Amino acid sequence: MFDYETLKFIWWLVIGVLLMGFAIMDGHDMGVGTLLPFVGRTDLERRAIINTVGPHWDGNQVWFITGGGAIFAAWPLVYATAFSGFYWAMLAVLWAMFFRPVGFDYRSKIDRPLWRKGWDLGLFIGGAVPPIIFGVAFGNLLLGVPFHFDDSLRSSYSGTFWQLLSPFALLAGLVSLSLLTFQGANYLMVRTEGAIYQRARKAALAFGVLLLVSFSLAGIWVSHMKGYAITSGASPDGLPNPLAKMVSVEAGAWLRNYQFYPWTKLVPALAYAGGVLGILFAYLRRPLSAFVSSSLAVLGVIGTAGVSMFPFVMPSSSDPRSSLTVWDSTSSQLTLGLMFGAVVIFVPLIVLYTSWAYKVMAGKVTTEYIEANSNSTY
Repeated sequence: MFDYETLKFIWWLVIGVLLMGFAIMDGHDMGVGTLLPFVGRTDLERRAIINTVGPHWDGNQVWFITGGGAIFAAWPLVYATAFSGFYWAMLAVLWAMFFRPVGFDYRSKIDRPLWRKGWDLGLFIGGAVPPIIFGVAFGNLLLGVPFHFDDSLRSSYSGTFWQLLSPFALLAGLVSLSLLTFQGANYLMVRTEGAIYQRARKAALAFGVLLLVSFSLAGIWVSHMKGYAITSGASPDGLPNPLAKMVSVEAGAWLRNYQFYPWTKLVPALAYAGGVLGILFAYLRRPLSAFVSSSLAVLGVIGTAGVSMFPFVMPSSSDPRSSLTVWDSTSSQLTLGLMFGAVVIFVPLIVLYTSWAYKVMAGKVTTEYIEANSNSTY
């Protein structure tokens, strides 16, 4: 069995991997939903687009559910505090996601333009709104969230929903939206041909450039932003107690890990390499390589946020001492150990059955196929 400190670090990695898996797998079908009203010009084209992700989107949700469950079990203080501070934002994500299952299942049940356009709008909302809110949430984590703990470790949130929508947080939302739409556009190139393919290619080029620009602007902003640093009291192998440490707030603190561990600079470099290669391969009409590259960009962008903040998970702007870190917001050693055993078994199974499903249902989705199988497709 691993020691407590090692388990805490392992679970930081595991949750990061689950978030990355969600962004790559569920992210591409959200990106497809975002592009649906713009890349599909006719009803047949939009049906073809929907059928590229229709058989898989619900399976991809496993990453989202697993990630949420892992945060609940491994970082209970983070889970509870986040639901207090981001309550309305999380509800907005859920409300937007409600459009996805009913949109996929009901859209083609009735052959009326108004009915189908309404569900197309719902699928667009379900694809575009969650990435924006996820990005805004990450932006607020870098800025710090206004919460504090009392002596009984009961959290109190002192902010409002509108305070979450600061300029930097909105920029982070733009990074997230452009990242997942870039991913979705490259996936559409893999699964379609003809006019849809051409429009998806243009979207991939546009959103790839937007990703690189917005990510660069966010990086410059973070370099001048006040970050958080532990000055004393945090024990990596100690019992969870956020109030047992002292935290300073100073400019450039979010860049310290890159100075102390130079190899971590490879993480943001991966984001740029994936973005540039994704654009290049889309331009060269090599869709599978473009999709793999944009997936690497996903790893780099999310990894950059994680490396920059480590060991912080949810910093507090109103009481820095209450900030939650990898070392003081976790479950017990027994819980982390048992859950790690479950992860070792079930995550490979998720990867295997997902890979099998995509292999079985691979191939191009064309308007001719949709027209010939109108009663059996989405």
